Amino acid sequence: MNLSHHDSNERMSQIVVHNGTVYLAGQVPTDAGAGMRGQTEQVLARIDALLAKAGTSKEHLVSAQIWVTSMSEFAEMNAAWDAWVAPGRPPVRAAVEAQLAKPEWKVEIMVVAALPES
Repeated sequence: MNLSHHDSNERMSQIVVHNGTVYLAGQVPTDAGAGMRGQTEQVLARIDALLAKAGTSKEHLVSAQIWVTSMSEFAEMNAAWDAWVAPGRPPVRAAVEAQLAKPEWKVEIMVVAALPES
């Protein structure tokens, strides 16, 4: 079995790679003082960095799960997402309203991507 864990601690890994598929942990913003769009942009930048570390990119996304704390800010999250997602290559996606681990966080995103074929 081809399985590797990266950026791990005793609780979780930020990246797990299994048989050509990259799984990222849910990513949250670094500056919780930003609004929904700003927090989403931070999360997407973190996803870009982790995907690159794993040897892939947003062009190879398979799926995304998005949690937002208020659907009243859903359009702001979508504005950041739409500006970021690879044109013509959107992943399957689900987005739901949820209470996050820290009340100041507005968004958390978890993605799965394929490794590019060599």
